[in-house]
Amino acid sequence: MIENSNPSFLVAALYRFASLPQWREMRAPLTAFCSARDIKGTLLLAHEGINGTVAGAPAAIRELIAHLDAMPELAGIDVKYSEAADMPFHRMKVRLKKEIVTMGVEGLDPSRDAGAYVEAGDWNALVSDPATIVIDTRNGYEVALGTFKGALDPATSSFSEFPGWAQAHRDELAGRKVAMFCTGGIRCEKATAYVRSLGIEEVFHLKGGILKYLEEVPQDQSLWEGECFVFDERVSVTHGLRQGEAELCRACRHPLTAEEKLSPHFVEGISCHRCHDSRSDADRERYAERQRQVELAEKHGRAPHIGG
Repeated sequence: MIENSNPSFLVAALYRFASLPQWREMRAPLTAFCSARDIKGTLLLAHEGINGTVAGAPAAIRELIAHLDAMPELAGIDVKYSEAADMPFHRMKVRLKKEIVTMGVEGLDPSRDAGAYVEAGDWNALVSDPATIVIDTRNGYEVALGTFKGALDPATSSFSEFPGWAQAHRDELAGRKVAMFCTGGIRCEKATAYVRSLGIEEVFHLKGGILKYLEEVPQDQSLWEGECFVFDERVSVTHGLRQGEAELCRACRHPLTAEEKLSPHFVEGISCHRCHDSRSDADRERYAERQRQVELAEKHGRAPHIGG
């Protein structure tokens, strides 16, 4: 077991598009492997590959990555590392899915048809070119926390809406360089493959995603503005992959900036400016009780309440 005195945990965001005919059979042994090493987080398995984010003691995470990389189908798995002062996940889950990132378009093969990779160090030059259209493929609530200067926001609420947006804007993209990015790179594998299927030829995506960019590009040279939303209890990271200042509204699960937390409708654990008017008094009473349990657990040094 990981001791509470451990000053930090290693977080690994990983994915690999690959043909996995045995994906269902992988679930039980992979769950056992992680549980035996006190690794927590979520891994998704599908016929098209693996995706997920996990955290644990550094040695345990390195052992997991070596284990996955030793599988012929997953050799060369894409991994981005960061650190967390506290364990950012409550449990370990290995889930079977139809897609490792849900777009809902049949017949795409990102391992073969994705756009050209652009290294983090070369990204600024590409997106600064006036001939380049830059597209943020993430969802609106993620974009609201931060994005690249001048990037288009498709204003999607789920990734499955992206194909419709791309189809509607195909004529605007035709004949242009199209540079796309997402958090860790996985959504862009599918998004660029889809845009190329529309007949757009010059399609690029940021290798390793925003996380790799924030890790490698010095802040004084960065074109990134704001913070990057991450799908764990850290909520966001910034340059150098340091934990950001964003906080989740525990009622609606939307991330909030430091400025948004100044709203009179923000009450920790209970409401924010987005959900205040859509929740009932009974909802708020329930959230308030949950928040009291969270604070009580923290006061007595117990593990965070799951609802928190």
